[in-house]
Amino acid sequence: MKQAVGRALVHPKNTPVEFIDKLNKEIRVGLTDPKIMSRITDLGGVALASSPAEFGRLISDEIEKFGNVIKFAGIKPE
Repeated sequence: MKQAVGRALVHPKNTPVEFIDKLNKEIRVGLTDPKIMSRITDLGGVALASSPAEFGRLISDEIEKFGNVIKFAGIKPE
């Protein structure tokens, strides 16, 4: 079983949408390159190309999910 390790590109608040869209487009193009995908796989990775909005929803969902786990488990900050 492979361990899931997240990697993402993030940007400062107020980064122009045009720049974000261009970067996302070029990354998606790169992920269609078999050589790049092969290297990612060789390193044990799995590439998932998504839109900035999809990634934002994923992060929000994960924060909510793990926040609930932390509350249920009674975990307190040290």
